[in-house]
Amino acid sequence: MSTNIGQKVLDKLKDEISQNEYNRYIKHLKYDEKSSRSDIAIFTTNNILSAKWIKTKYQKKIAHLYEIESGLKAEIIVDVKNAKSKQRVKTVSKKEQSNQSTLLNPSFTFNSFVQGDSNALAYNVSKAVAETPGKQYNPLFIYGGVGLGKTHLMQAIGNYRFNMGDKIIYNTFEQFLNRYTNHLRTGTMDRFRDYYRNCDILLIDDIQFISRKEQTQEEFFHTFNELHSLSKQIVITSDRAPKKIAGLADRLKSRFEWGMLVDINPPELETKIAIIKKKSELNGIRLDEEIVNYLATKLGSNIREIEGTIIKINAMSSLLRQKITLEFTKNAIEDYLSEKKKSITIDTIVDIVSEELNVKPSDIKSKKRAKKIVEARRISIYLARNLTPNSMPQIAIYFGMKDHSAISHAMKKIEEIIENDENLKVAIEELSNKIETLKLQN
Repeated sequence: MSTNIGQKVLDKLKDEISQNEYNRYIKHLKYDEKSSRSDIAIFTTNNILSAKWIKTKYQKKIAHLYEIESGLKAEIIVDVKNAKSKQRVKTVSKKEQSNQSTLLNPSFTFNSFVQGDSNALAYNVSKAVAETPGKQYNPLFIYGGVGLGKTHLMQAIGNYRFNMGDKIIYNTFEQFLNRYTNHLRTGTMDRFRDYYRNCDILLIDDIQFISRKEQTQEEFFHTFNELHSLSKQIVITSDRAPKKIAGLADRLKSRFEWGMLVDINPPELETKIAIIKKKSELNGIRLDEEIVNYLATKLGSNIREIEGTIIKINAMSSLLRQKITLEFTKNAIEDYLSEKKKSITIDTIVDIVSEELNVKPSDIKSKKRAKKIVEARRISIYLARNLTPNSMPQIAIYFGMKDHSAISHAMKKIEEIIENDENLKVAIEELSNKIETLKLQN
C-alpha cells in the first residue's frame, strides 16, 4: 500500500467540500501510516470533538474515497493525537465495513439531485426503480452526455437500496473488465461469477466501453440473464443508446431494451441556475443572484465542471481574501471560458444548427435570403461569436460577408430578437448546451 494513500484520500476530500469546512476540520487530520494495516486505516486529529464531528459529517466520504484510492475495504478509524485508545472514534463500524464494498458516493442521493425538464423522466423512473426494484423497469438504461447526472441517478438508486439493507454492486465497466481479466488469467471464474451474481442490485457505469469486446460481452450476457431471471435489478449507464453502441452483440442490445431506456439532455437555463444554487448550498458557498445567473449563462452543461468551478471561485476568494463579486467571478473563470472557446469550431456550430433547424450547412454559409436560412445564419453567427475565440472579421470571412460590420449588424439584430422572443432565447440556449456537450464527448 502506498505510503501516500491517506494523504491522497484527504486531497480528494478537499476537492469535494468547501474551503471553510476543510480548514476547520480536515486540515488537521493526518494519516498514521505507521499504525495502519491493510485492514485498518488510522487518521489522527487534534481533539475528540473534531474526531466526533468528522465521524458524523465525513465518515462515508472518507470510507468511499479510501476504497477507491487503495482498492482495500479497510476499517477507517479517527484517533485523537496523543490520546488513549478509548478516545478513538470509528468512522465505519465492523458491521458497516462488511457491507461497504459498494464504491457508492454517499453524496449522490435523490435529495441532492436537481430536477428539470431535461432530466425529469430519468429522475422519476430512477426513483420508481429505487422504491420497487426488479419489477417494472428492469433493466433501467440511462444514457446521455458527459456530466449530465447519469452516475448520480444510478448511485442514488444504489444508496437508497443500500440503506434498505440490499446488497449493492457498483462498478464502472472498466472495473468489471479488469476483474474479469484477472479472474480469467488466474482460472478463478467461479469466484467472479459468484461475486456478480450474488447481489440484489447491479449497477454498471459507462457500458459503452464494452464495444467490440466479444468475450466480455459473452460473460456479461450470462450475468445479466442470471440476475434478471431472479428479478434482481440491473441499472446501466452509457453515453449513447444501445443501438448506437458499435460492436455490441444484437442479443445484448435486445436485453438492454427489455426494460426502460431514458435519456438525459443538457439542462436548460432554469435548471442550470437551480443546479448552481444547489451545489453552492451543499458546499457552503454563498453567491448573489446576479453571479448565479452569470455562471448559468457562461458555464457548460457538465455538472461536475459546474461544481468544480464554484469551488474554485470560492477557493480563490478565500486565498485572496476578496469578496465574491460579479467582477471577481468574471476574472476567476476567464481562463476557463478561453479554453472552452478554443475547443469549439464554427464548423461544429453550423453542423448542429443545420441539423436542428433542418437547413443545409451550405445554405447557412450562402447569401440566400429565405427567412428560415437567414434565421439559421444569424443564430450560427451569434453562437460563433459567443462560443469560439474567432474575431468578427474572421467570422465574416467564414460566412462570406463583406467585413466585421456585417457581423456586428447581425449580432445586434439577433440580440434584439432574443430580447423579445423567449422561445428563441431558450432554443439558442439549448443549441449552445448541445454544442458544448458534443465537444466534451469527442
